[in-house]
Parts: sequence; structure tokens; C-alpha cells
Amino acid sequence: MLEYNEITVHKFIIFEGQPYEVLDSHVFRKQQRKPVNAVKMRNLITGNVKEISFHVSEKVEEADLEKKEAKYLYSNRGQHWFREVNDPSKRFELSEALVGEKVKFLKGNSIVKTLLFGDQTIGVEVPIKVDLKVVEAPDAVRGDTAKGGNKQIKLETGAVINAPMFIKEGEIVRINTETGEYVERVGGNKF
Repeated sequence: MLEYNEITVHKFIIFEGQPYEVLDSHVFRKQQRKPVNAVKMRNLITGNVKEISFHVSEKVEEADLEKKEAKYLYSNRGQHWFREVNDPSKRFELSEALVGEKVKFLKGNSIVKTLLFGDQTIGVEVPIKVDLKVVEAPDAVRGDTAKGGNKQIKLETGAVINAPMFIKEGEIVRINTETGEYVERVGGNKF
């Protein structure tokens, strides 16, 4: 059981019989009252986001989630297909609500961890940083780079992100999948 102040970001809890992932938490005290933990959490089965306040006297059960490796295959029209690592015949599909935005940074045949609640697959854990090839990057106009501005680039997975002006097509860049932001240049076409 977790105390009200132990319900923090990235914890998995059981609330009203459903598994939730805590997205945000903030413990504060209103005037002369007892402290409260304002929590924003996402239902791992439906994908709905809820905001709840937990008081000092309240406790919640930590969700017992099992993690299992799976191989990402492809995405098509909001459906994301995976398969078991050791058995290619055991394929399964997860909806956009369960997978989230991070799937746009996955290449085919990438290994991910699936989250299981009982026998039901309820989510996917993507590596925090991934290296992807730049497939489209407009050229920087002379003089633009002095300001240290950004431009939009397209990655091999189809994701579009902001990156520094010096990034060129064909280079490999590292992306933070939690924020969707450029981290650093790793390699590729060096001039």
C-alpha cells in the first residue's frame, strides 16, 4: 500500500479496481488544512486521464504489473502491431490509447517491454532514448544559424520534431521519447 505522498510520477496504482499510471503529482497544503496530493493519472485500460486529490488518511494499492519483452512490427490506421519475441506466430494489436505518442519513435523490429495486468496487455514501455536517421531536413539559410534557431526534421519512423539548424539529411540523431525532443547528433553524414 502507498501512502498519499508516495503516489508519485511513473508509479502504477490500483484506483477503483483499475490500473493507473501517475502522470503528475503535487503535494501541497491549503491554508491551515492538512496536506493534499493532487494527482493526474491515466487509466491503463481505457487511456482516460483523471485528476484526483488524495488526503493524508488515504492509501492506495500499488499495481502489480508484469513486464514482458515484445517486438514492434508496424503501425497502420491507429493500430499498432507487436509479436512475442520467441514466437512470431503470436501477434497482438494495441490501440493508440494504450500505446501513446511514444510509438512514433519506434522502428520495425524494435524490442519493447509490454505491461501486463493479469493476462491483459495494457501498455508499452519504450526506451527513453532512441537513435533515428534523419530522412528530411530543409537546408539552413545562410545567417539563420547565428541565432541558434530550430527547424523541423522528419525521422525514418515518420515522426517530425524540432532540431538545431545544423542537422542534415542522413545523419543519426538521439531523441528523448518521453518529451519528443532532440537530444544530440550521434552520427551519419559528416561533412
